[in-house]
Amino acid sequence: MRELTHYIDGQHVTGTSGRFADVFNPATGEVQARVPLASAEEVAQAVEGAARAQQHWAGVNPQRRARVLMEFVRLLNRDMDKLAEALSREHGKTLPDARGDVQRGLEVIEFCIGAPHLLKGEYSGNASRGIDIYSMRQPLGVVAGITPFNFPAMIPMWKMGPAIACGNAIVIKPSERDPTVPLMLAELMSEAGLPDGVLQVVNGDKGAVDALLDSPVIQAVGFVGSTPIAEYIYARGCANGKRVQCFGGAKNHMIIMPDADMDQAADALVGAGYGAAGERCMAISVAVPVGDATADRLMEKLVPRVEALKIGPYTGGDDVDFGPVVTAAARDNIARLVQSGIDQGAELVVDGRDFHLQGYENGFFVGAHLFDHATTEMDIYRKEIFGPVLTTLRAPSYEDALAMASSHEYGNGVAIFTRDGDTARDFTERVNVGMVGINFPIPVPLSYHSFGGWKKSAFGDLNQYGPDSFKFYTRTKVVTSRWPSGIREGGDFSIPVME
Repeated sequence: MRELTHYIDGQHVTGTSGRFADVFNPATGEVQARVPLASAEEVAQAVEGAARAQQHWAGVNPQRRARVLMEFVRLLNRDMDKLAEALSREHGKTLPDARGDVQRGLEVIEFCIGAPHLLKGEYSGNASRGIDIYSMRQPLGVVAGITPFNFPAMIPMWKMGPAIACGNAIVIKPSERDPTVPLMLAELMSEAGLPDGVLQVVNGDKGAVDALLDSPVIQAVGFVGSTPIAEYIYARGCANGKRVQCFGGAKNHMIIMPDADMDQAADALVGAGYGAAGERCMAISVAVPVGDATADRLMEKLVPRVEALKIGPYTGGDDVDFGPVVTAAARDNIARLVQSGIDQGAELVVDGRDFHLQGYENGFFVGAHLFDHATTEMDIYRKEIFGPVLTTLRAPSYEDALAMASSHEYGNGVAIFTRDGDTARDFTERVNVGMVGINFPIPVPLSYHSFGGWKKSAFGDLNQYGPDSFKFYTRTKVVTSRWPSGIREGGDFSIPVME
């Protein structure tokens, strides 16, 4: 059995805490590796190494930092298949989906290659007689990224790329459920020329997270995961004086108007609802057709598509639509929520409870489920299921559909399918959600914009990646300058006023 390590100061380091977590193959249910869970002392050692390395890295000019990222991109493309295979083996998602995971992280790294431009300050010459004012963006120091299981390549790159480009050192604490890919990314960063210690990877659980949150050296923390943990990390990190951004759960709605192309809408719901077994924070988990006639037409298109989905291991070929969920606990939680939907009166139109895959009976597979006639009081609507379960709520009118998406406690993503431009424009203006798709089911912005939800989906003032990330990982220093020839003799005790 493989025994994984930490990645500290440019090398693999064996864990010393004596505590380990099992890493499963979700398709078979077998333990395939053990990952060490770092102690507070091990975290402190990694942070100290990062602090030493950051002093040098901060003095490297942004163009040379960008060249390291350019080489990292080349190496990512070289090892794309190797990374995707390792990711699929531990997470369970299909190989095409795993490649997409790596690709969306790579795109953020490509954006960060523009660091020389993105780190430019502002300048006002001769703001007053003989006085110039200019600003500069400087790195924070050592920062931390706490990343989730569902995107073990993409989210670590969303954190490490901007942090490193800005001149910081970063400690990544990946999910202990699928930790191999973050370790591989650290190896590639070293191969690309990143100085030892600028990127540290420390595996662990809550103990490691708390050590990062309490460390006086860590200046900022970024997190992606569930809302309860996001709230905890945000509160504890802020209480310790850190800059914190936390992204939590979601319940993404897709509104289907009567004029929508039903084939297009049904295809979008299948891909966005069941891809990656629903283990995406931007998955569509609620379909909201407007009017019973629309709902009936949608169901006519949707049911056969859901029933035809092919579920299997990532080794099953490119025609596998989705694989297992990540753990047995995740599988069991989905089953409980599905049962709650039945008990609370929703109609289970497609029943995946009896799904079994020959030869993979011990795997963490969950069949596709489709509910109709659900209500906003039901657990399957209120809670994030994070599985291949699509819940349909019929809205009497457009205003009811808009209110439904706007009033949910989560506000990550939302989509509307319609042919009417006025409706789409009104929806984007009024909906109380952070990311909106028009005839586009998973509105994840490209790397040169930014990613972030509202309400209980996000905590903090700045979004992930894009220009916001360069603001998050730097602080602004403003200099007011006047040279001796412009200084009058004698003291001036008044507040400076620009003439």
